[in-house]
Amino acid sequence: MNSLVRQTPPEADGHLDTLDGVRAVASFAVLVFHVASESGAAMRDGFGGALLSRGDVAVPIFFALSGLLLYRPYAASLLRGDAPVRTRAYLWKRAVRILPAYWLVVVTAMLIWSRDHLSDGWSWLTLLTLNQNYVTEPWWYGLGPKGLAQMWSLSVEVAFYILLPLLAAALAAFARHGGADVHRRARRLLAGLGVLATLSFGWMLLTYYPQYRPFLNSWPPRSAVFFAAGMALAVMLAWVHADPDENSPARRFRRAASASPGSWWLVAALAYAVAASPVTGTRFLGIDGIWSGLFELALYTVVALCLLVPATFPPPGDSLVKRLLANPVMSFLGRISYGVFLWQFAAIYLWYGFTEQQPFSGNFLANLVPITVMTLAMATLTYRYVERPARRLNHIVR
Repeated sequence: MNSLVRQTPPEADGHLDTLDGVRAVASFAVLVFHVASESGAAMRDGFGGALLSRGDVAVPIFFALSGLLLYRPYAASLLRGDAPVRTRAYLWKRAVRILPAYWLVVVTAMLIWSRDHLSDGWSWLTLLTLNQNYVTEPWWYGLGPKGLAQMWSLSVEVAFYILLPLLAAALAAFARHGGADVHRRARRLLAGLGVLATLSFGWMLLTYYPQYRPFLNSWPPRSAVFFAAGMALAVMLAWVHADPDENSPARRFRRAASASPGSWWLVAALAYAVAASPVTGTRFLGIDGIWSGLFELALYTVVALCLLVPATFPPPGDSLVKRLLANPVMSFLGRISYGVFLWQFAAIYLWYGFTEQQPFSGNFLANLVPITVMTLAMATLTYRYVERPARRLNHIVR
């Protein structure tokens, strides 16, 4: 194909229902991980405890999913000739999607567990703008105030949202230097994303040298490789639909991915099992050293990428992948998954306070069931009365 033309098969555009299922899986994996941590189950000896202790791999899955979904229109604009993404509208929609529900949870958690800091205007500004990751000497213990510790990953997400138009512009400029040929542009995009992915590994070195600075682990550059993995899938998806040649590299990749979803998930499972071993360091004590940190980055990237590939390129027809990830239950859980993420620590602490259990104690399954019910209820209400109404504001900026 010698010129850039728009060739759009019927399935090229629109919503990928299977990705809702991945979002649901990731949100509940984080919930299971946090309940396992609070109950002490993830700290127990044995393979079961080790598997539970690595449930934080769901965060890279979220990051890769964001890279795929948000970079997809940029890649399609460059490779298929779609209309360019309007930055103001994009940023406004991201703000409307993320901030109202997040602000509700911040206010709730501060009122319940951090009343001593209600008059601290700087803390409110820091939390409401999702800048808590950059406070190197906070008054809270761990990654955030009580009930808000998981929001460190949302802070990284928002940084990606803000930087994405700049990243997309830089990648597009680099790709256009290859001419109008779709293949050259796609390959240059993938090469650029490869460079972006290496930023994470370089950042890991910077975290340890000349001295260890643990706060850098929650800064966006460390997670660049996860976003880059999802963005690479967005390139492949756009490439598939930009070139009608069935022998093109992208279409061959799609056929291979669709033909063997189980192989991708098996690789993801094996990488997860390896990540649960001591190769990634001691559980819950931070990253032990440079090598354990590098292994964790690599293995978590493999898990996220291999989980997403079958959902991005599912087999045609009523396949097992679609039955597992795109059924009505998974679609509903995917819709409320943001609320599940936001409220889970609040549900955990409310339940532990109600039952008068001490931290790192209690039966894992006996706690998981009521905490899940509480989280689902709060997430559903938030989706119904906060998230959906907020989306009506999308039309304000076009």
